[in-house]
Amino acid sequence: MTAGRSRTLASAALIALIFLCLAWELWLAPLRPGGSWMALKAVLLLAPLFGILRGKRYTYKWTSLLIQFYLLEGLLRTTSDTGTAQWLAVAETVLATTLFVSVILYLRATRNPPAAN
Repeated sequence: MTAGRSRTLASAALIALIFLCLAWELWLAPLRPGGSWMALKAVLLLAPLFGILRGKRYTYKWTSLLIQFYLLEGLLRTTSDTGTAQWLAVAETVLATTLFVSVILYLRATRNPPAAN
């Protein structure tokens, strides 16, 4: 996969994950009726947004570490929740996995070639 395609995929997955987190915790299946403070997890995803959109390698590197918390939450809630929340957790897992894989592919595609001896 080219750097441009993996960058586009990473951007789309990150934006979709932000909207999913907000919709999940505010309207679709909040932990408490009327919304919950868990919606603040979407705020953390705003930190890497502009770096991902601009293709900054450093942002991609630390996003690969950050996104693992969302993957973990998605897997945990997939196995512990029921109904709508469970399906939203599956979607979070898919988006987090997509973001992680596209970030790794982008980093591989844009790495510096090894120095000649």
